[in-house]
Amino acid sequence: MSKRAKAAGGGLLELIKTLVYALVLAGIIRTLLFQPFWIPSGSMKDTLLIGDFLFVNKFAYGYSAMSCPSYKSFNLCGAFEDKEGRLLGSMPERGDVVVFRHPATGEDYIKRLIGLPGDTVETRGGRVILNGEPVPQDPAGSFTETYLAQGPMGSFPRCLRDGPVGLGGECSKEKFTETLPGGKSYSVLNIDDTPADDKGPFTVPEGHFFFMGDNRDNSVDSRFSPAANGVGFVPYRNLIGRADRIIFSSAGASILYFWTWRGDRFFKAVN
Repeated sequence: MSKRAKAAGGGLLELIKTLVYALVLAGIIRTLLFQPFWIPSGSMKDTLLIGDFLFVNKFAYGYSAMSCPSYKSFNLCGAFEDKEGRLLGSMPERGDVVVFRHPATGEDYIKRLIGLPGDTVETRGGRVILNGEPVPQDPAGSFTETYLAQGPMGSFPRCLRDGPVGLGGECSKEKFTETLPGGKSYSVLNIDDTPADDKGPFTVPEGHFFFMGDNRDNSVDSRFSPAANGVGFVPYRNLIGRADRIIFSSAGASILYFWTWRGDRFFKAVN
């Protein structure tokens, strides 16, 4: 074999080794540190918009079998799915925006933590009642967006009480500032009077949590059981991580459509 052939073979081997090392490093980072997450729906508006891209802080709550990357029904840690508990576990705080594994479908969801173990949660007239006390809501004007298809799925936003809005028109929702016990404040939206405005009371079991979307009339969350195509109570082991910061945001059907980028959301903290 010529020296040139040996050099070419050695170069190919080094390239393969570099790619393997890169993949292993990426897998370790994704499993233990940060997981990328695209926002596919409007259930967390206006905190998170369709097309926001963020990294989920996976060491915020420690690690369980759900911390491994998964694709639909496939989980790299599938052999450990029946194991309870968490490694280096810590409790989330009320008001955290959390990515978790759906208890029934295994899909990744992102919602806000409202109820801790032992809490009683209900909604009355669209207001959250937590342990018998209404959670304060203060009017904060409105949230307005353009009535156009959003994201790769091309979904259209819902507008206040389904008022007639044409393509390119203004689509508004009522906006409030909600403040949880402990002082955590964030925006919530109201679109219409819906059955979800009056749900519960629910008592959160030990080792479980109660989640809601900030866009209250457009969120499938713990107010609905998995049997009713909802989320129900989420076990501690199903928590994947905390959403801390938006890295990038695009309103279009593709990340390549640079004219749809939302420059004001780059590196924005998640409240």
